[in-house]
Amino acid sequence: MLDLIILGLYYFICFLISIAIWCGPKDLHSSSTGRPEIDPDGLIFIGKEEDIKKSQRITPKINGREIVVFYHEGKFHALDSRCYHEGGPLCRGEIEDIDGQACIVCPWHKFKITLETGEGLYEGINPLEPSPTPKWQSKGVKQRIYKVTIDNGNVYVSPPDFSVSFDSDYYAELYQKGGELAMGKQNHSEETK
Repeated sequence: MLDLIILGLYYFICFLISIAIWCGPKDLHSSSTGRPEIDPDGLIFIGKEEDIKKSQRITPKINGREIVVFYHEGKFHALDSRCYHEGGPLCRGEIEDIDGQACIVCPWHKFKITLETGEGLYEGINPLEPSPTPKWQSKGVKQRIYKVTIDNGNVYVSPPDFSVSFDSDYYAELYQKGGELAMGKQNHSEETK
């Protein structure tokens, strides 16, 4: 009799697990139709504010395009998840303060990108100075950023304006079409160590 109870309990647990797997976690940014949830103002739902604060970063997709949303020092930032330089995964990068600006550092080649504006930063000198010292300078906006809006505990981003292009668009689109294989950099992080 005890064997039948244990066997019944085992099948019941297996049944619950199969339901959990079948239902599975839904994308934070998609409705049941697989399309991004868009509110009446045209904003795209990304996730719950508290969930993103806990994880510090998430990588949702907007119409197949991967972005990364960071929560850093009390602010939310969103940008293309692939670095403008060679498509490195910014979601795996570290955030550093550079000259008073929060920057994501690409794990592949250490390119530095401001979270606020998407500018690429580099350290350079002015050879005309009597004793040139390296200073942080901007390469201009290289990474597409997305405006983040918080409403009733939900995090939204504004849809991208593709009438303006950024260097990161190339790798964002390449990754969107073919993932890691299209990037040709599957083991890149091991190569550069």
